[in-house]
Amino acid sequence: MTPFERPPVGMNLGRTAKLVAQAFDAALVEAGGTLPVWLTLLSVKSSKLANQRELAGMIGIQGATLTHHLNAMEAQGLLTRRRDPVNRRVHLVELTEAGEAMFETLRKAALVFDKRLRVGLSDERLAEFAQVLAALRNNVES
Repeated sequence: MTPFERPPVGMNLGRTAKLVAQAFDAALVEAGGTLPVWLTLLSVKSSKLANQRELAGMIGIQGATLTHHLNAMEAQGLLTRRRDPVNRRVHLVELTEAGEAMFETLRKAALVFDKRLRVGLSDERLAEFAQVLAALRNNVES
């Protein structure tokens, strides 16, 4: 017998989030990418000529971690970095043709994965779920 009538919300959410994250990672790897590559490509694509500090904030990682990912992605030919002519201390990041192609490949994989997650769930249930998640975030932040 457990000390709870039903599993605690946080534990249930954590287990589910971990399972979904692992499955999404696997889908991206199968498509030839990784989650850090996808997040970086998505962030660069979403903000033209983003600088590294902005990118790190958008992705939610430290600057040093982003630099590691950018170095690897630049070596793979997925992006370029150049100095901002206005502020030479800032590097601007842009996708190459190969980066654009990888973005499109991973975007398709992400859409297929999202469609898989939505199976059997109506738009109304998904909207309610989004509200529940927002309430949980609010409860944690309060």
